[in-house]
Amino acid sequence: MVKAFEKRGNDTIYAKSDFVIDNRCRYNKVTCDETSLMARCRRVYAHAHDYHINSISNNSDGETFISADDLRINLWNLEISNQSFNIVDVKPANMEDLTEVITSAEFHPGHCNMLAYSSSKGSIRLIDLRQSALCDSHAKLFEEPDAPGPRSFFTEIIASVSDIKFARDGRHILSRDYMTLKLWDINMDSGPVATFQVHEHLRPKLCDLYENDSIFDKFECCLSGDGLRVATGSYSNLFRVFGCNLESTEATTLEASKNPMRRQGQTPSRPSRSLSSITRVVRRGAEGPGGVDANGNSLDFSTKLLHLAWHPTENSIACAAANSLYMYYA
Repeated sequence: MVKAFEKRGNDTIYAKSDFVIDNRCRYNKVTCDETSLMARCRRVYAHAHDYHINSISNNSDGETFISADDLRINLWNLEISNQSFNIVDVKPANMEDLTEVITSAEFHPGHCNMLAYSSSKGSIRLIDLRQSALCDSHAKLFEEPDAPGPRSFFTEIIASVSDIKFARDGRHILSRDYMTLKLWDINMDSGPVATFQVHEHLRPKLCDLYENDSIFDKFECCLSGDGLRVATGSYSNLFRVFGCNLESTEATTLEASKNPMRRQGQTPSRPSRSLSSITRVVRRGAEGPGGVDANGNSLDFSTKLLHLAWHPTENSIACAAANSLYMYYA
């Protein structure tokens, strides 16, 4: 049965099934432009790590990548899934002598022979694969000088670097510890060129954060493609964006929700997370402490924005909060 659905001048257009008939005897097939995507596993790179993998980074040569766990970094060829090369190994002969673990690793964006990895002691090591097959030594070590004054029980815990990212130009490295973001120049290993305060207002609550295991949350960081801004997550599904103007460290705080400018109460959601058998052994509690942020707004420590990424060329950022993914365009 043919049904008319449009009148255009003296020509009546009819629709039947998946094609269109008009009285000028032209046949126009109706097509659908929706794209269906399906993920398919092409390779499994297995049996190379004894602990949870915390980082994967592609090399700029387009042929290799690295995977890192708490104690080792392995180098893989994309076409060979049953063999890898161990390039960094910090495992001591006696595990009781273990003092630090690897927390993050990433290849240099331009030099295929260089990569950086961070540790739980707050240091970042830049290594050159041309020096030796097993990179026991580093080319450069980036760590902030000890602050004056007495050290507390929490000093080393909050200094642990949870994530590092190279800037697109390859000259700078952004690192995130529990309290701050730090921007490093790879040509200056004396200290960071900029420090951005993220959780300084939580310093009086470190005891509560430790008892509730929140102090061990691993927040990621990211840089914009032009290197002019940096971002990281926080509690209550908030994330903060800083300008890299070294004269000003003012931040814009947004909430990962459908209305990012509105602060609203949310039903707590606690997604499961895997904890390394080395870095954490026991969870002390189920609920995080309450508190306020730097602007006096209440915080929900049971909701946290740990994962976010900046588009490499466009001015957009993706944020993962609980079971939702939010995209923002600035």
